[in-house]
Amino acid sequence: MVANTTDASGRHLVHSHAKEGDIPGTVNLQVAEGDDSAYGQALYPVPAEDPNDPLQWSGTRKTLILVVCSLYSFLSNSSLLGPSVYIGTFIGEFGVSVTQASDLVSYANLAFGFGSLLMVPLYHKIGRRPVMLGSLVLYCAGLIMASQAKTYNVLMAARIIHAFGSSVCEALPVQLVNDIFFLHERGKRLGYYTVCLCFGSTGPFFAGYMLAGGHSWRLFFYVEFAFGAALLLLAFFVVEETTYHRNTAREGSIAATADRNSGENEKAQDGVLETVSDSPASATIPPRKPFLQTLKFWGVWEKDSEFFMMIARSFTYFLVPHVFWVITTYGIYIGLGALAFNFIFPLKITAEPYLWSETNSGLIALASFVGYLLAIPFTASSDRLAAHLTRKNNGIREAEMRLGVMLPVMLLAPTGLIIFGFAAERNLHWFAYFAGVALNNFSSYFYFTFTLAYAIDSYTANISEMLIAMNLGKQAISFGMGLRLLDWVLQHGYAVMIAGVFGGILLANNLSLIIFMVWGKRIRAFMAKTWLAKVHRDSVKEIATH
Repeated sequence: MVANTTDASGRHLVHSHAKEGDIPGTVNLQVAEGDDSAYGQALYPVPAEDPNDPLQWSGTRKTLILVVCSLYSFLSNSSLLGPSVYIGTFIGEFGVSVTQASDLVSYANLAFGFGSLLMVPLYHKIGRRPVMLGSLVLYCAGLIMASQAKTYNVLMAARIIHAFGSSVCEALPVQLVNDIFFLHERGKRLGYYTVCLCFGSTGPFFAGYMLAGGHSWRLFFYVEFAFGAALLLLAFFVVEETTYHRNTAREGSIAATADRNSGENEKAQDGVLETVSDSPASATIPPRKPFLQTLKFWGVWEKDSEFFMMIARSFTYFLVPHVFWVITTYGIYIGLGALAFNFIFPLKITAEPYLWSETNSGLIALASFVGYLLAIPFTASSDRLAAHLTRKNNGIREAEMRLGVMLPVMLLAPTGLIIFGFAAERNLHWFAYFAGVALNNFSSYFYFTFTLAYAIDSYTANISEMLIAMNLGKQAISFGMGLRLLDWVLQHGYAVMIAGVFGGILLANNLSLIIFMVWGKRIRAFMAKTWLAKVHRDSVKEIATH
């Protein structure tokens, strides 16, 4: 029996005996006596009996951290894409070609994606909090520099600085969700972060209307800076360091024995605590850190974290099927949503027979907004479905149990591309463009959120290295899709490229859902026995807690 343990303030500390099986992604959530539970299942991962364990933090603290991460994701993405409506202005003001002007978006996009190659190992080495705060400082510095730029080269440098600084938004929110939330909460919380990241694509809409109001393009960077500075202040007070090490089951038992026999504290090893002591009262529960101590942004130094080896080892995750599916999903959807739609719609809508103004060409962002907005009510759907199927499976959770919610939207995105492609080819009513984009982005929200949650569920490994691979891969795919997009379209036609080629690629990616639903567990079991899994297990500093 597990005792009802409280911290020094009298707040209840969560207990659980859930544990992962031999196959990563298969978790026993059967409730033992004294366990805390949700949806009738034991909580996983198992938290330490320590109020400083992020899993033991209050719901308010966790929510505030999630809000900061989500807002940062929105601001970073909006500042990245917003200046795309100023390409014509940059051509006139700096005397550059259209390619050079568009490079202000393209190269910033590369910096945004590839910055995780350094940012992720850095926050693993020195802690989440200092990297979060430092990235916000760099982001704000780049924005104010951009607002004051007098030459093209200075503006390019500023764009790369603020994009590189905010590149941590491609990984850190996922890491923090993994650090502070339980398994049954992950899908919903990742969904909140995802929708804010997606809403960032409306940046061109706001930038366009600032321009229409007679304001300089510099105002856009001023506004982004103001919000960024406010967010930096909020983050300083609410984003506590979430780096925390828990004992594994065996290590926890050894530590408990040592505490009883000699009174010496064993140093916690990296990993996941799978069981708790049968006599929790035998160990001294430390007090919760005072508020002023949580404001420190130094003190974490992971001496065993291999900075450069982490970068090198991250490339091996391209061989993990679950991770590769996330990469292709994000790469294809970003290549379509952020590049293809934003490039093609302004080109078509400002020409015959539509003749919209350049300012109104940014209205396509409203279609994206509507698509994502309609998907928000389904944010918790995968968590609820997985909980229902786990109860039917006698408390044994399989990673694939959350995937069923993606079946209804599997064909919507390819349908959206067909509508958009033929609308452009045959000059259909402008509503057809909006319908195509909304359908695509409604579906993309499901695929963004739940493929990512599934990959984290499926592979017990260093999540930091996994996130590096995901970000590099998806950025490379999306950049490649947009690199010669207009040339391909002009050469082969809108229907062939958008409805045919891109639609076919997206359909193949979406249909992979069936492969993972049917054979996902066999793939997990196979991967767990490979040399690749051994390499990752031997290097584990943190486990992607499911």
